[in-house]
Amino acid sequence: MTKQTIAIKEEFIKLDSLLKFAGIADTGGMAKELILAQMVSVNGIVCTMRGKKIRRGDTVTTKNVTLSIV
Repeated sequence: MTKQTIAIKEEFIKLDSLLKFAGIADTGGMAKELILAQMVSVNGIVCTMRGKKIRRGDTVTTKNVTLSIV
């Protein structure tokens, strides 16, 4: 499992935007598909809301990648 640390400057980033920003999804459509296929978890819980607000301290996991948000 690969671990990445992602720094955000704003208060939050939406889940689909995070997946694009981190390079996990090439497009918003790909990010949406991953999320709707229940392949993404936020803080250990599967999340199907692509607009979910991700904040510092959250952990997002998909495929073989874990993203730590700082």
